[in-house]
Amino acid sequence: MSLSPFVPFRLTVCGIDELPAHAAAGVTHLVSILDPAREPLSAFDAYGPHDRVDLRFHDIVEELPDQVAPVAQHLDNVLAFGRHLSATARSGDHLLVHCHMGISRSTAAMALILAQARPDLDAARTLAEVVRIRPQAWPNMRMLEIGGDMLGRRAELLEALREVYARRAAGQAQWLRFLQENNRSREVAHMG
Repeated sequence: MSLSPFVPFRLTVCGIDELPAHAAAGVTHLVSILDPAREPLSAFDAYGPHDRVDLRFHDIVEELPDQVAPVAQHLDNVLAFGRHLSATARSGDHLLVHCHMGISRSTAAMALILAQARPDLDAARTLAEVVRIRPQAWPNMRMLEIGGDMLGRRAELLEALREVYARRAAGQAQWLRFLQENNRSREVAHMG
């Protein structure tokens, strides 16, 4: 959990295995992103009352057979949830965004929520805040492309993403190999 200078509510990004540890953290708003075939999670049974949006799509950046890619409707749901939270936020509110590992889909969703909430701040600062909250962040490029189009900030977000990728990839040959073997070489190439 992190207090943020960006928004008047606490922020958390995590993976599925970390969800039980946040049950007592006072989460009031939750974005849950899971693979389409994943069984519903029981971790939320231990959470107090909260508003939640449940999304189902794969962590991919290209259209692939038998997989559900992130599309505009998914990102519209994320942004609508973020708009509602920003408009109604009260002291003590706490947003948690999770995906399978808390690395790609969740950090992209958090970046879009913050970019929408603070259009006055440049995308580099927004993505730096996401990395501060979740140091292992590798935001899903396709999500930032689609959501960036919706916000009118695509070019700015993708330029800032280049730096995040370059820093995260430094000395991580195994990580880069994993991305290339899993149809995400476009993200690797984006580092320039």
